[in-house]
Amino acid sequence: MSKVKIGTVQMSCVADKATNLAKAIEQVKVAAEKGAQIICLQELFTSLYFCDEENYDNFVLAEAIPGPSTNALSKVAAEYQVVIIASLFEKRAQGLYHNTTAVIDADGTYLGKYRKMHIPDDPGFYEKFYFTPGDLGYKVFKTKFAKIGILICWDQWYPEAARITALMGAELLFYPTAIGWALTQDAGTNEEQYNAWQTIQRSHAIANGIPVVSVNRVGIEAGVRFWGGSFIANPFGALVYKASHEDEETVVTEVDLNQSDYYRSHWPFLRDRRIDSYESITKRFIDEE
Repeated sequence: MSKVKIGTVQMSCVADKATNLAKAIEQVKVAAEKGAQIICLQELFTSLYFCDEENYDNFVLAEAIPGPSTNALSKVAAEYQVVIIASLFEKRAQGLYHNTTAVIDADGTYLGKYRKMHIPDDPGFYEKFYFTPGDLGYKVFKTKFAKIGILICWDQWYPEAARITALMGAELLFYPTAIGWALTQDAGTNEEQYNAWQTIQRSHAIANGIPVVSVNRVGIEAGVRFWGGSFIANPFGALVYKASHEDEETVVTEVDLNQSDYYRSHWPFLRDRRIDSYESITKRFIDEE
């Protein structure tokens, strides 16, 4: 398909998993009724962002994938004939957990999962306490409407992840996200951080010549104001949609996948890659010959 309608669900969450799942399902239906074909939910949408603390009790929030949440979403996907991108806290085995996104096709089929590769550890974002780094590698999923790549939040800062996913044939790149500002932070720093976050992802669109979709949450949780600002960039990094920083929004935006051929032809970054010179990228730091 050339033109694809993307549904983005930017929402706030509460402590109860069932309430959040029901809310997400309702917004998936809203997006579908607006014509969405691929719908992306934000990172860890079934709960509050629990990584603000290191608390063993939070492991009870995890579930199998596929499991209860994917089963519920699969029914909705089949009923409305939409693709759903669902970021969940995965319990892989006793004592082994991942930050994982499941992909469900438009007939309700579970297509597979991507496990977050880059795991942060910062004040208020103690993800290394909860999540084992992904071991499935980078993934693309052939859905009814497009071949899509999935990365998750902290993966956003790594051009290598976006490049590899694009080289695997992704026509669209999705980033479910949970990121925000400390309530004690000044407005200038807030603006600088958001601009950096948006800019790095728009650069992935430019460098790879594909649309990028980033979906963040809103609301205040444990001293953090999640900054929303979900957006879609075209293959040359131009914004075709940008959400507010405060409001819940379920919006449908049409993107033209044929634009990738135009931009890749006129700005042939993939053609001019010097793959013979990139061996050093696999080193941690180049401080020795």
